[in-house]
Amino acid sequence: MFKTRPEINGTFGVVTSTHWLATAAGMSILEQGGNAFDAAVATGTSLHVTEPHQNGPGGEMPLVLYSATTDAVKVVCGQGTAPKAATPAKFKELGMSIIPGTGLLPAVVPGSFGAWMLLLAEYGTMSLRDVMTPAITYARDGFFLLDNAATIIRNVEKLFREEWPASAEVWLPGGKVPEPRKLFQRPHLAATFERIVREAESASGNRQGQIEAARRCWYEGFVAETVDKFFRENALLDTTGERHHGLLTGHDMAAWRATVEDPVSYDYENYTVHKAGPWSQGPVFLQQLALLKGFDLRKMGSESAEFIHTVTECAKLAFADRDAYYGDPDFVDVPLQALLSDDYNALRRRLVTDSVSLSLRPGQVDGFHPNIPIRPKGSTAIATPESLDFNYPRPRQPTEQLATGDTTHFDIIDRFGNMISGTPSGSSLHMAPVVSGLGFGMPARAQMFWLEPDCPGVLVPGKRPRTTLTPTIAMRDGKPYMAFGTPGGDCQDQWALQAFLRHVHFGLDLQQAIDAPTFHTYHLVDSFFPREYDPGHLAIEGRFSEAVLHDLRRRGHRLEIYDDYALGYVTAAAADGGLLKAGASPRDAQCYAAGR
Repeated sequence: MFKTRPEINGTFGVVTSTHWLATAAGMSILEQGGNAFDAAVATGTSLHVTEPHQNGPGGEMPLVLYSATTDAVKVVCGQGTAPKAATPAKFKELGMSIIPGTGLLPAVVPGSFGAWMLLLAEYGTMSLRDVMTPAITYARDGFFLLDNAATIIRNVEKLFREEWPASAEVWLPGGKVPEPRKLFQRPHLAATFERIVREAESASGNRQGQIEAARRCWYEGFVAETVDKFFRENALLDTTGERHHGLLTGHDMAAWRATVEDPVSYDYENYTVHKAGPWSQGPVFLQQLALLKGFDLRKMGSESAEFIHTVTECAKLAFADRDAYYGDPDFVDVPLQALLSDDYNALRRRLVTDSVSLSLRPGQVDGFHPNIPIRPKGSTAIATPESLDFNYPRPRQPTEQLATGDTTHFDIIDRFGNMISGTPSGSSLHMAPVVSGLGFGMPARAQMFWLEPDCPGVLVPGKRPRTTLTPTIAMRDGKPYMAFGTPGGDCQDQWALQAFLRHVHFGLDLQQAIDAPTFHTYHLVDSFFPREYDPGHLAIEGRFSEAVLHDLRRRGHRLEIYDDYALGYVTAAAADGGLLKAGASPRDAQCYAAGR
């Protein structure tokens, strides 16, 4: 089968990520003797620098890892929580029925840095300076500015100049929109990182002490103090069309810590797939597997209309459950055992017919009452599934993806048998106003909360938003095998699932599985502002045959045809005996896998 790139193979280590400089940073750490977890910190913090339209240092992330030392899979939660002052009543007092998607109001505690420090302290081996040097170097000396980043800066130039002056200082150097494919420097961010390392080394002479001192710098020291002051003293324009102060405080940051948790897991054929818990959308991947287990996918063929239809209809059912039941388990009772049970999925599977469904159909779990607030296009009013106009066009067009921000991803395996998969996101340049003096902004993840009561995703102070971020580790025959994932919001557990299914059922190698034609549906409640729902939608790459497209239309799917290589940015790494393998999507030219 044709593939756009070779699958990377080696025995020493493999790194794959959504930017070649981040991949290079991770490989450099492995070459210096570090393990996969040291390399993850270097890779992730480099992604913060080099993909500013996709993520930033003030963002959030989940990590799923396998430690050869403990022989266990764990999740590191780098998802920050809602500020103490953030309540539904507060937003309604401001005249809002939905949380804005940009500005200061949707900011939650920035979780990425705390997660990096926890990972380095608990699982890494190298010093803070060693793993932070690549990111500092890229920020100080410059990096190749991607076309998408330059396009987004150009699109929001007026906003920066007139409303977000600290962002203008960072993203319009010399008062000009930067040119794509030119050297771009981030001196403000370099200074912040360098100060953290300097203060950490002054505070302690040993590795663990320096890591903890760096964490304190961020959450209790000058970073938190700067954020607190900026949010109190500035009212900035957001998607409401009005200016608002932020709710995040230094006390909110000081009260938060990253955590290590057990994953949620599901057995599928001879694989066990591990995901973050229902504070992420991770379990929706497992729910799709539980539904698909009852179909003969191999018999269908990986590019057939029957395969696409079956996978899509199962996705609709799983995502309806996501929206009805998922939330931070510290605040919400999520019935995962029932949602993943054979009996429940046998009943749900009967809903998949040869024709498309146009309904939102969460399942019924004893003792629970599913509630999904949804919004028709262009409205902030709540609607029921029955009241929606099923024929409205989705406002997001294929070409718009070329100029919007997203998320990042990386996967790493080392020669010691460790592996890690991570999805850094948030703090992107067009959603998060730069905090003056730091060179980056806070995450806008609170936009994923609901303000309506009796929903699992309702806003509560100290609660984690139900994020879309969802890295994956899969065991095969009881042994650690594969780390994989993708950017893409609600599409993450659709695109990554397709690569996994094609690898497992059809024998495609990692690169072939990633390259294969991709599809997704927005027949779900969009997790982001303005939280809309698009019944019957099916986005699909144009490489599928006309016969397949005709069959899908005949079944009732409303197709949105994309270019041949336009959907999905999956990266993956696998350990097959003594051989390490990696692949990266060609759809974003900066995605890159390396190894030896």
